[in-house]
Amino acid sequence: MKPSRTEFIDANGLRLCVRHWGNEDAPKLFMVHGWMDIAASFQFVVDAFKQDWHVIAPDVRGFGHSGWAEGDYWLSDYLADLEAVLDYYSPDEPVKLVGHSLGGKITTVYAGIRPHRIEKLISMEGYGIAENQPDMVPGRLERWLDAKKKPKRLRPYRNRQAVVNKLMANNPRLTLERAEFLADYWAEQTETGEWKFLADPKHKLVPSLTRLDEILACWSRITAPVMFVEGEFSWMGIRKRNPEGAQEEIIRRASRIPQLEYVVVKDSGHMMQHDQPEQVAAYIERFMDCHPEGTARKG
Repeated sequence: MKPSRTEFIDANGLRLCVRHWGNEDAPKLFMVHGWMDIAASFQFVVDAFKQDWHVIAPDVRGFGHSGWAEGDYWLSDYLADLEAVLDYYSPDEPVKLVGHSLGGKITTVYAGIRPHRIEKLISMEGYGIAENQPDMVPGRLERWLDAKKKPKRLRPYRNRQAVVNKLMANNPRLTLERAEFLADYWAEQTETGEWKFLADPKHKLVPSLTRLDEILACWSRITAPVMFVEGEFSWMGIRKRNPEGAQEEIIRRASRIPQLEYVVVKDSGHMMQHDQPEQVAAYIERFMDCHPEGTARKG
């Protein structure tokens, strides 16, 4: 495996843990992980890269070894943290940016808010935002008020093997070797001997609902070339909620982005960076290295 290193930077009142791979003189590639994940999740993709990259991947606030927020977690905070990372490592140059799942949502919204900061963008299943309705808000806020009185907690695991088993149960395509690697980053042993997941339980307590029309308004301002990457057998996002009309809905949303390419990772679920890292790495390097003019969509 390619070695990585970490450092901490201050961002918006928190310390963010930032993982690096590669030579600092190599072209920079920023990567943002998804919900209930960690930056080390990109290890297998980094191992599959053929080119030299300086990969820079933060643990998103409240995950891994980054700091936990005192209050709740908001999209605006994720955006501010991403900007802090870009300001720190690439203050003067547009960046090449990859986001997976929640990271894909963060990066695509950011690319519409700060279009001049992005050279090229890849969203790995970051387009499955739920189309929430106003009449859903009272129930969500009621559950949020109830949960504030009895904060959520993440159950511990009795040992490291239980963590490995959980990872493999979550993703049947995950190999034992990869699960054992991820377990040491995904969780850590406590003083009692149990293992705890490195995530703030408040991530499961979301007071607000995302408005799809607001997200798409941000997408329409993106000027960089964008690639959407989907797992062939993904169970997440649009396909989970509406299997029959998913493809049409993806195309409708994607039409808001001027320069878009759409690709599918074969024999992969949502966690494509674990299932087929060689395919993912090849897509990233081909797109980041050379992109045709105009809009292209591929199945």
